[in-house]
Formats: sequence, structure tokens, C-alpha cells
Amino acid sequence: MLENKEIAAKFQLLGKLMELHGENSFKAKSYETAAFRLKRLDASLADMSAEARAALPGVGAAIQAKIAELLDRGTLAALETLLEKTPSGVVDMLRIKGLGAKKVGTIWRELNVESLGELLYACRENRLAMLKGFGEKTQAQVIANIEFLQSQSGLFHYATLEEPAQALCQALAAFSDRVEETGALRRRTIVLDTVELVVEDKAGLEKELLESSWLEDAEIAPLADDFPFKGNCRLLKAITPQGVPVKLYLTKATDLEAVWFYTSAAAPHRAALPPNINLEAGDETAIYTSAGLDWIAPELREGRNEIQLAKTHALPDLLCEEDIRGAVHNHSKWSDGGSTIEAMAKACIAKGYEYLVMSDHSRTAVYAGGLSIERVEAQAREIDQLNEQLAPFRIFKSIESDILADGSLDYPDDVLAQFDLVIASVHSGLKMDQEKATERILRAVENPYTTILGHPTGRLLLSRPGYPLDHERIIRACAQQGVVIELNANPWRLDLDWTWIPAAREAGVMISINPDAHSLDGLNDIHFGVLAARKGGLTAEGTWNAKNLAGIEQWLQQRKDSLAIRLGSSKKVSA
Repeated sequence: MLENKEIAAKFQLLGKLMELHGENSFKAKSYETAAFRLKRLDASLADMSAEARAALPGVGAAIQAKIAELLDRGTLAALETLLEKTPSGVVDMLRIKGLGAKKVGTIWRELNVESLGELLYACRENRLAMLKGFGEKTQAQVIANIEFLQSQSGLFHYATLEEPAQALCQALAAFSDRVEETGALRRRTIVLDTVELVVEDKAGLEKELLESSWLEDAEIAPLADDFPFKGNCRLLKAITPQGVPVKLYLTKATDLEAVWFYTSAAAPHRAALPPNINLEAGDETAIYTSAGLDWIAPELREGRNEIQLAKTHALPDLLCEEDIRGAVHNHSKWSDGGSTIEAMAKACIAKGYEYLVMSDHSRTAVYAGGLSIERVEAQAREIDQLNEQLAPFRIFKSIESDILADGSLDYPDDVLAQFDLVIASVHSGLKMDQEKATERILRAVENPYTTILGHPTGRLLLSRPGYPLDHERIIRACAQQGVVIELNANPWRLDLDWTWIPAAREAGVMISINPDAHSLDGLNDIHFGVLAARKGGLTAEGTWNAKNLAGIEQWLQQRKDSLAIRLGSSKKVSA
């Protein structure tokens, strides 16, 4: 039988959904008022007679009938009807403090947002602040509230835990001579459920940690049955005051290297290690060498083909953040970005980059201030002026052109030809089946003006799965057309997924690590893109924006020359 608070919650949701769908506002308000009163009743509604419920103040005949329906059936037909026509993610949005049902309705219909993750991403692209009646303050509050709600789910983006993990290491350094990141955190896994650290043990450390003010619910937990160092290692589990789960492996100095090695590797990697490996050989290099293997970077220790590569001295020289020479795919105040092109260019110069690719939204993205043809031309004039001022640094003229439902891009060819390069991306119509979604992308890739395929699956980690695609067909098409594939470095996307990087590189397709920055801070997301790319074995040689400015200009000129030939023209198109 339903309790009062459950009945009240259903009335409250009914009222909010009625308001969301524009139904009778008086009735909607009456249900929310009833919810307020019912959850404060001392007596149980289930134990009351119908006469007693009828005598309750402010509970009219319609409310009484619905209470009876709930007590009899456990559900409300009116509520079920509204839930059927409301995406579950939109219902979740009604839980966000500071957003009433009307505002949620505006977000749903005007931004085409249907989940908390999509809303969080829209906020990070400044789209909520651009909506009438919202603003930057509301946007900041929404971001904070969504991040809190997501933290309760038990899973975290790597980017969410990176700084807390570093702060925890610093705090532990006051108690121990050595603290090392381990587990999925050290492998830079893009979604995590805990922060794992190896800590050198010493007398009194366990007591200090169990009583520390910066760890909550701390307890010594059992190690796995197959853990090989049980005698000299203890596992302490805890939660930080910020809600981050923590695992600390407290181990003797003599076993620290071995425990660090063991806990850093995914189980499939450990299972694939040669049986003669000596875990007590010394540091990690010595441990791998004991089995005739080259040292394997932690990001690769997933149990794919890294052991075989280590045996044959064929491990890749992984991409480093310092290899990136320019920021590709960025948004300015011309569309939904928060900074001017000049400010973004100067931020890139400060980072040591040689170029910036401005790729504001195209005209179909009305919700994001997409550029009309006239505004494309005006922006080009501004970029020309800035290039004169900032030389030898260069700003490339680009656009993030929406891939329409039929796979076409949303400008005519004569406009697309004006850009130095075109990033083609899907932003709408995300519910196609695999065949239709794949054909749509293939047509976009085959467009002669498409230079880069942006965030190929459209996924938002922890909130929206990518649309289903035949990755192998798309990679083959990109290889045939000379199209670069983006690894969108926004830590909520990281799309292309790192597991497809080997297939792309084997086919000869280059990867571009693109921040998709909507602010100056967004340029820093290249960091997360590089970490994800390293998991896929990406090298500087295979990274498009690891080319220097001269290399990019040459690559683009060759592509334009090739395009001119494809289009039947003998006249070269200048880059």
C-alpha cells in the first residue's frame, strides 16, 4: 500500500507534467497544493475511511477520487498518459532545483534537449544562457545541480575525478612517503566508479586515515581472493566529503612496485601476461623485462593486443599533449561560444599553438545562433583582419556544418567552397536505426567539401548513447575520401571512441583531437582528448593537428587541388 509521501509525489509530478504540457494551470496547481498538504498528514491515507479523507481541508472531490484510485491501483491513469508522451530524461529535468515545469518545457522544445546529460552539455555550450528568461546565473546553477544529481549515480567522467584525485594524493603525501595513482584512474579510463591509489604504509597510517576528516565511512575491506600480496597489503575503502569513492592500497615499501603494477592493469591484461613474469623483479620496467616484454604504458594495459606488440618491440610511440600544434573545432560569440575570435586566438598563442580553426555552428543550428550566409561572409572579413594582426599565427575559416537527415550539408556548394575546411556533424535526428544513420553519415563523408567528420556517434557519456553506426563502413569511406575523423575532446563526448582508433589508423585515416571549445577554458579539453587517444594507441604521426602550420596549409592545399580536379576544374583553389 502506498504511503502518504508516495501519494504526494505522484500528485506533485502530475501537476508538473500538466504544466509542462500546457494543460489547465488551475488544475495543475491544485494537484501540487494537494501534494504539499498530503505529505504533511500525520495519519495514513491508507488507513482512513473515505469519509475521513473527504473531511480533509483543501481536498476536493477530484483529489479524493485520485487518492482512491492510487490506493486501489497504485497508479494514476492521468499521470500514466502524460508520462507516455514525455521523454524520461525530461521528467528527470523536473528534479533540477531552480527550473520550473515551464522552463523545462522551453528547454525541451527550443533546444531539443531530452536528458540531463544533453542539458549539461548544452549549458557548457552556453545555449541555456542564450535562451530568453534564463541567463548565465541560471545556467551556472543548473550545471551545479546536474553535476550533483549525476554524482549520485555511482559513475563519473574521468574529468570529474582528475582534480579530486590529485588533491587526495597531495593530502596523503602528508602521511606517506609515496602515493601513486592506480587502477582505471591510471589507465585514464573515460568513465570511472572510484579513485584508486597505492600508498606506502607506515606505522600508524591506518589509524590516521580511519580518523581523518577528509575521508568518510572509512573501513578496511577484504582484498580479492586472487590478490597476490595479501600478506603485506590492506585495502581501505572510503568516500570523500565531496562524494567520491576511494580505494587505498596500503602496502609495504618492498612490495609497492609490484602492487602498483598489479593494480594498474585491467584483468584481461594480467591474464595475458606470460606465466614466467616476475612481479618481484623491481620497478615496472624490470617486471615487464623479466618476461621478455617492453614496458607498456598504463593507458594500453587493457588486454587487447598490447602484450604481442611488447613482445615484438612494436608498441606505438604514444601521442603527447605537447605534440598538438593547433586547436581545431572551436565556437565563438558568432554562434554559441562565450569568447571572441580574437580572445580565443590569443589564448592559443599563449599555449604555444600555431593555428586556430574557428568552426561556429551553421545556419540549421538556430538554437545555437548558427551563421546565415551573410554572417559567414562577415565573420570571414573579421578573420582576415585578425590574421593580418596576429601573423604568423593563423586562424582558419571553418564551419561546423549540420548533417541533415538525408546526409546533405546545410549550405550550397558555393558557400562551402569559401571555407578553408568543413567539419560535418550530426546534431539532430539521433534516433535513426543503424542502416539509416550509417547511410546518412556516408553521404556526408562523400560530400567533396567535408574535411573532418565531427563527433561521429553524437554520444554524451553517462547520458546519451551514440546513434548506432557501422563504424567499419564509415572508416572505409573516410579513407577513400581523405576525410579526417574527429576525436571530440570534450570529456562528456570523447567521440570517436578510442577503441576504434586502431581500425582508423590501419585504414590510413587521420584523427584530429578537437576541443569543440565554447569558451577559453574549453581549449583545455584537448588534454582529455589526448588521454583518450593514447588508450587507442594514437601517435603524433597519425594525428592531424599534430602537424605544424606549414604542414596543415600544405595538406589543405593538396586537398583543394584534388577537389578542383574532382570537380572537373583545371584552376587550383587557393587554401
